[in-house]
Amino acid sequence: MFDRRLLTHFDWLLLILVLLIAAIGIGNLYSATSAWEARVGGVYLRQIAWLGFGVTLALALCLFDYRRLIHLSFFFYAANILLLVAVFVIGKTIMGATRWIDLGFFNLQPSEVMKLVIIMALARYFSENAPYGGFSLKELGGPFLLLGIPVLLVARQPDLGTALLILFIGLSMALVAGIRRQTLLFLTLSGMLGCWGGWYLLHDYQRQRIMTFLDPEHDPLGAGYHIIQSKIAVGSGEFFGKGFMQGTQSRLSFLPERHTDFAFSVFAEEWGFTGCLLLIGLYLLLVLWGLYIARRAADRFGSYLAVGVTAMLFWHIVVNLGMVIGLLPVVGVPLPLFSYGGTSMVTTMVGVGMLLNVSMRRFVF
Repeated sequence: MFDRRLLTHFDWLLLILVLLIAAIGIGNLYSATSAWEARVGGVYLRQIAWLGFGVTLALALCLFDYRRLIHLSFFFYAANILLLVAVFVIGKTIMGATRWIDLGFFNLQPSEVMKLVIIMALARYFSENAPYGGFSLKELGGPFLLLGIPVLLVARQPDLGTALLILFIGLSMALVAGIRRQTLLFLTLSGMLGCWGGWYLLHDYQRQRIMTFLDPEHDPLGAGYHIIQSKIAVGSGEFFGKGFMQGTQSRLSFLPERHTDFAFSVFAEEWGFTGCLLLIGLYLLLVLWGLYIARRAADRFGSYLAVGVTAMLFWHIVVNLGMVIGLLPVVGVPLPLFSYGGTSMVTTMVGVGMLLNVSMRRFVF
């Protein structure tokens, strides 16, 4: 029998907040690509279509009790690991990176799916294993193995940005689950040593990105061009911005990738500091609401599930905004609900569907 409380407890605030951010993003895409030729235009129309598909998918997910995922989480994990391995055998290579499996009508990127799958797998592990006083180093062996395998496979593609995001999501969930103080200190020192040693494992282009981040003016017309033009666009917006469709950096094609990774730079130029403050405020509200859902969840699995999705949104926002204003290296991470991209939109909306699901079943015991 259908429980009417599922409808009365539907999280309308979360859905409206997500649609509001996505609507601002679509308006920004219209402005960023309006000067393009007709044959490559219509990007904002495709984004609307992806948003419609994503919303439908999120609402469809609400029909199923999220607690069923606990029994399927490790199966999804194993299946996604096989897909990541299959990428090295039958994967499609684009611009030197092999990250996709060609399905004919769609290029599947297993590393994007892994962001959601690792959340489900770790949510099950942490909900079923909660040692008193937090996890010791030995007890973290299981979740670190779950996390380490996909991180290494994705980094090998190579896709350092997505690998780091998966790592950050897992570490955020582990911190919420609880880690003993001595273990946390040991892991922090090990991480610092790992960063030093990891430099020698990076590809040449990845080292170049870090060097460009430290000194973009060293190669202003080559590797440093993106970040220099992005900072000019953000800075030229000043307090109130130049106005909608008045951004010179984007309309005169100085700003590359202005519909994907650097979409926020276009917004900052046209809406200035006040517009950025409003948009970042909406993202902050989204993250805080996600944590609020985690706190009110009916069980531990739902709580960790909400924490994981919120961590995914948080790290995407931080890394994208950090790279477009020059605080972090450019690693190709899109801004959720704002940057153009079907995979990014669908992944984000599936995550939103999980949050809605946990929120509307908070009263079920």
